[in-house]
Order: sequence, then structure tokens, then C-alpha cells
Amino acid sequence: IEPGMRVVGRAHTVLSADVYQRPDNPYESEIAAIDAVTPGSCVVASTNQSTRTCYWGELLSTATRARGGTGCIIDGYTRDSRPIIEMGFPVFSTGARPFDAAGRTQCIDFDCPVVCGGVKVFPGDIVFAEVDGIAIIPASVAEECVAKAFEKVATEDRARDDLRDGALLSEVW
Repeated sequence: IEPGMRVVGRAHTVLSADVYQRPDNPYESEIAAIDAVTPGSCVVASTNQSTRTCYWGELLSTATRARGGTGCIIDGYTRDSRPIIEMGFPVFSTGARPFDAAGRTQCIDFDCPVVCGGVKVFPGDIVFAEVDGIAIIPASVAEECVAKAFEKVATEDRARDDLRDGALLSEVW
């Protein structure tokens, strides 16, 4: 919700779906999902691209941070953007809407595979998000992927230094 925000963490997945009547206890499963956040995890919330509601807001951000969570990625809308930005909690979403979730969406499961933004995400996958986009690294290849990413960064850092020193791009690359 703000370009300078970044998040890295292990996926803590949440699945929600639209509902069309208010359940007796509309927040019960949502609360359970956030209470299950562990230190270093990033909530990855699939709303099935709902446009009816906001699943995420200031209270879920505050609770997630207090549990040691690193941020939230959601294929839906958020609210309370100003206080979330003020607390510096990284949230990546489709956009903002002012509507509460009660009677509009329901958490139906968590710590399960989800599809968020068209990408299948499993609990424990590595999440990396910043202004240029979001990457999900499957846990099964995380070590290899991170090692290759560091190699690429080192190569590009050397190339940038050489270019700053006046080398031609054709010489560097």
C-alpha cells in the first residue's frame, strides 16, 4: 500500500470466500487464522479475488505484527491504509475499500494451499515482495533459489561498479 514497503517471510496461508449473510460469529475463523501466525511468517491471503469486501485492515496488521509476522500479501482489498502505513507494516493488496468483512467474506481455512494473484502458494513457501512485484519461492527449492539470487546480485553489483568507473556495457556484460 506504500511503494517503500518490503516483506520477506514464510507463507502463512489464509483462504476466504464471499458469503451472502452474516454468520453468528463472523470473525471466529479469521481470528483463529491470525492467532496461528508464527514469527517470521507472512500472511498470504486468498480472497478468490473478491471485490465485495476488505479482508485486511489495521487490527489484523497489528495482531500479525504482535505475533512476529512480517507482512501480508492479499489478492483482495484492504482498509485502514493510513494507520497501516503509519505503523510501517508491509501490506500488498489489490487496492482499498472501506467495507468490513462481516457478512461479506468468511475465512474458510488456513495453513492450506491457496492461489493468490494466480500463483499457487503452500504454507512455508518463501515470500518476497517489494515495489517491483512479488515472488513466491517453493520451500522445496528455496535454498538453491536463494543461492542463485545472491550470485546474480553479486554479478550485477560488480557490473554496476565497472559501469560507474566508465567501462562499456559490452565490455562488462
